[in-house]
Amino acid sequence: MHHLTFITQEALVLVLVASGPPVVLSLVVGFIISVFQATTQIQEQTLSFAPKVVVVFGVLALAGGWIGSQLMRFTFQIFDRFPYMLR
Repeated sequence: MHHLTFITQEALVLVLVASGPPVVLSLVVGFIISVFQATTQIQEQTLSFAPKVVVVFGVLALAGGWIGSQLMRFTFQIFDRFPYMLR
């Protein structure tokens, strides 16, 4: 049971670390665009959506290799521990 708790905790941390850069940059871009919209009083919905999509895809393109390697590392650790979890 201890192994399952440890793996679940590790998986949750991995999800936070892997999703952190796109989410944080999307929040920053959204905030900047919201400030711009508030100062210029432009209330166009697509003005905030399109740049966030571009930033998220850009971050995923740049950090995709690192995120993939972290997911592979975690997967290999799970399969290495699998025989010990069955005991």
